[in-house]
Amino acid sequence: MKVEGSHTIPAPRERVWELLNDPDVLARCTPGVSKMEAEREGFYRATLQLSIGPVKGRFEGHMEVTDSREPEAMTLTIEGSGAPGGVRAVGHITLEQEGEQTVVSYHGQPQISGRLAAVGARLLSGVAKKLAGQFFNRLSEES
Repeated sequence: MKVEGSHTIPAPRERVWELLNDPDVLARCTPGVSKMEAEREGFYRATLQLSIGPVKGRFEGHMEVTDSREPEAMTLTIEGSGAPGGVRAVGHITLEQEGEQTVVSYHGQPQISGRLAAVGARLLSGVAKKLAGQFFNRLSEES
């Protein structure tokens, strides 16, 4: 399954970069997150509750920025697991200034295991797109 998209944020690229590197902002913007902590710069632990079709559950995981080119791009490694299954993904994010706005583009290919994998790629893809939309709408409000 491939996940990709782009969203326009009504703020300059440097501001969007700051928001994407602030654990408090990430916690407020990420759907389902009940807790997020920065263990060190670029490494975050999170707890979240998600419903994906018939599969519901609590997940524990982490996100690490593995490559950072401020304020242009970053690569993230995301790993999480819970009773419903697990996910591991490497995602790439680019920020492109367009006037007073920033276009944030992302792509990645998550590997899903457990009951989550049984849900099917089409449903997972739709849920991923919906969650990304919610995240970027909230990020726009933060800007």
